[in-house]
Amino acid sequence: MGKGIVYMLIAAFAFAWMNLLAKYLTDFHPLQVVFFRALGTFVFIFPYMMYKKIPVIGAHVFWLSCRGLLSFVSLALFFIVIQRIPLGSAVALRYTAPIFSVILAYFFLKEKVKAWQWFSLLLSIVGAFVMKGVDFRIDALSFILIIGSSLLVGGVFTIVRYLGSREHFLTIINYFMVFSIIGSLFFIKYWRMPMGQEWIWVCSIGILGLIGQVFLTRAFQLAETNTVAPIKYMELAYALVLGFFLFDESYDFWAIAGMTLVVVGMLLNVWVKRKG
Repeated sequence: MGKGIVYMLIAAFAFAWMNLLAKYLTDFHPLQVVFFRALGTFVFIFPYMMYKKIPVIGAHVFWLSCRGLLSFVSLALFFIVIQRIPLGSAVALRYTAPIFSVILAYFFLKEKVKAWQWFSLLLSIVGAFVMKGVDFRIDALSFILIIGSSLLVGGVFTIVRYLGSREHFLTIINYFMVFSIIGSLFFIKYWRMPMGQEWIWVCSIGILGLIGQVFLTRAFQLAETNTVAPIKYMELAYALVLGFFLFDESYDFWAIAGMTLVVVGMLLNVWVKRKG
């Protein structure tokens, strides 16, 4: 179990740096950043799938395609918002995704939701609106886009839960990468060629995404979900620290209070589910 927690810390750290690079590459169109993030993972996992004879198409093409499309659009919206508002705010607001996951699972998978879970979700919603209300750097469009991204992530969680063990996890991830690569190419007229050290950064974003994905998956394999899932929220701590030192981002008391409500609400939801 200890190794699972360590792996989740590494995953959160990798994702935090990936997000930071997405913000740093503001001279690139967000969909070009999505392309490099997806390609950097695809070139590693696809050959591995071929070598291990892991199904590329899968048995549930419709739901795998839905997962791939929702993930692509969600990531695109997230990278757009990252370039518009502070990094910590974007990460914190995207943590509202479990709200939509619980609601969608309630209606479509008929999963039971306890009263305390509804309270925890309400707490996170309040936190999100506190952040929007007190931090004028979060404009209305960015707020709508990031909540839309969270809604789509909630849909992804629900689909993955439905697929369960019916599909290999790499098959599911590969659909995400393929849809992101193809979808990003529709915006190629807005791209520009990386120059010099920029090649290091655009390649690193894909590698960091891969590292985060691998260690995230291994963490869930080695420890109970309710044990390692809360550790994922360390990504916000990393984002706040990196944003402060590299982008001079700071937050007042009420902005931090809003973030805290979002995270506490999500952690309470995990705790209630763990209690069964």
